Amino acid sequence: MNPIITALFWLAVVGLLSGLMRRATLWRAGRTGAVAPVQWIALLAVPKRYFVDLHHVVARDPYIARTHIATAGGAIAAMALVAINYGFMLYWPALNAAIALFAIVMLIGVLFVWHRRRTPPARLSLGAWNRLPWVLGALALGLLLMGILPVGVLSGLTAALTVLLLGFGAWNMTIGIGRGGPMKHALAGLLHLAFHPRPERFNKAGPVKSGTPTTALKPLILEQGELGVSKPVEFRWNQLLSFDACVQCGKCEAACPAFAAGQPLNPKKLIQDMVVGMAGGSDANFAGSPYPGIPLGKHQGGPQKAIFPGLITPDTLWSCTTCRACVEECPMLIEHVDAIVDMRRHQTLAHGAVPGKGPEVLANLRETGSAGGFDLNVRYNWSIDLNVPQVVPGRSVDVLLVVGEGGFDMRYQRTLRALVKVLQAGSVDFAILGALESDTGDVARRLGDEATFQSLAGRLIATLSTLSFNRIVTADPHVMHSLRNEYPAFGGRYEVLHHTTFMAALAKQGKIVPRVAVDNDQRFTYHDPCYLGRYNGEIEAPRDLLKLLGLPLHEMARNGMRGRCCGGGGGAPLTDIPGKQRIPDIRIHDARAVRADTVVVGCPNCTAMLEGVVGPRPDVRDIAELVAAALEA
Repeated sequence: MNPIITALFWLAVVGLLSGLMRRATLWRAGRTGAVAPVQWIALLAVPKRYFVDLHHVVARDPYIARTHIATAGGAIAAMALVAINYGFMLYWPALNAAIALFAIVMLIGVLFVWHRRRTPPARLSLGAWNRLPWVLGALALGLLLMGILPVGVLSGLTAALTVLLLGFGAWNMTIGIGRGGPMKHALAGLLHLAFHPRPERFNKAGPVKSGTPTTALKPLILEQGELGVSKPVEFRWNQLLSFDACVQCGKCEAACPAFAAGQPLNPKKLIQDMVVGMAGGSDANFAGSPYPGIPLGKHQGGPQKAIFPGLITPDTLWSCTTCRACVEECPMLIEHVDAIVDMRRHQTLAHGAVPGKGPEVLANLRETGSAGGFDLNVRYNWSIDLNVPQVVPGRSVDVLLVVGEGGFDMRYQRTLRALVKVLQAGSVDFAILGALESDTGDVARRLGDEATFQSLAGRLIATLSTLSFNRIVTADPHVMHSLRNEYPAFGGRYEVLHHTTFMAALAKQGKIVPRVAVDNDQRFTYHDPCYLGRYNGEIEAPRDLLKLLGLPLHEMARNGMRGRCCGGGGGAPLTDIPGKQRIPDIRIHDARAVRADTVVVGCPNCTAMLEGVVGPRPDVRDIAELVAAALEA
């Protein structure tokens, strides 16, 4: 019996290598070289990235975390001992006992998998994934029989049953990998952690300390003809690898604001469509939720075939708000938004195929330096009566206040005026750019117009290089993200703070002393802007300010790094892809659920989207307005 198991083990190894080579052939069809170098030393980082970074996300669901630890941990330990005891033909009884012990641990985990699959949440894919408990159970039971029964007992029917169970499990976990079965995620997932398209995600120093932004888009080298992605082979090879790592858990689907609103986007299916395009085939066998309003079986793709419209429809691409909720929830750390923007770039740069008001806004940005086509001199008008100084070359200031497109919006001018009053109360040495301020290019970049973004970035960087200041403060998280995280790739490196962070620091230093609210019977909730929270990690300063003001905070179900998007990012208000409901309506429903009287925000886009909800709703106020009111009181 022992030689049979040894032969079976080495056959499984050959099958595993065969499956790996088959998938690797698909990955290697993607772009390589300088854009995606293969750094083999990164394999050494897998244990830390797996046990720390990946499990940090998995641990948010304790049930699945324990299931994964038992199932994967038991399987890895048992198979490692099989490799030692049977691969090297030691046949030690003590190692057999250890194999049986870990097989029991694995079986316990498999029972949890089976229980979850009995009543699966709507986000889970079915089909082949429903066979997973039986595949894993067969392997675990075979390992248990092999380890617990003496060699003399392992004969005849018992031996045949053991070999059959081991063979069935090994086939699905080795050959099945090459055929694109569910277990491909195990191997692809580990390699994905090693060769991640964003290795900076694993640098715990953070973007400011490390100098490597973790959420900035990778620039296109336009001079070399890079225009984004039009077919699967134009993705970087490690992006193709990352698509294969998807476990179809659907956590991205459950977090996606566009999917919730009934727009034709499901991040999970998008990733699976990329796998279909990489390997060739159709989406007919996809066993999860389809794109809302688009039936399965209508789309096909191949490595060299155009993604649009054969594999996915353009509306799917333009439904994304780039909020990164999918990325935040993904236990396999897949970068959905990067793939979406890569495809948008080709649609925009090669075909000019931007829907809705997108083309008009992009033309305005190119011609006037503002999204609305305004004269830049008008950006300064809201602050004239406040005696706000305008920065000039040769005069040094501590803080440069960059106002963004909100400077043209009458509603958001109230926020900017409130912020100025707070800065003046704190005796801050600051100035604004006024007519010198051109758009940062954030909207252009999210819409895929990398050429316009790089032009605007170069223009603003050139302007800022003539001025003397210590740091930049802005009330717009989108402006903050561009200046802090994306401009360094083009030579613009600045200390950039959100106005909530700066105001919280002023209060901590005692430079402003707002009046604490007493007997306030109003209920407040805070809406986290995606580009402040998920993109820049700032979720505490706004809450610190509300606590300082003595305002009772009633958190919505989704808050902090997992907050729900308002629908105002990624150019989504411009492309305006229809759905069953509007994303901001869903967010206001969240606020109503906690009976909030006021939704506190920290972003001009969030203000516009939430105030645009029709019908009775809570008041919407920027936190700067609350601080200024408390100072005036």
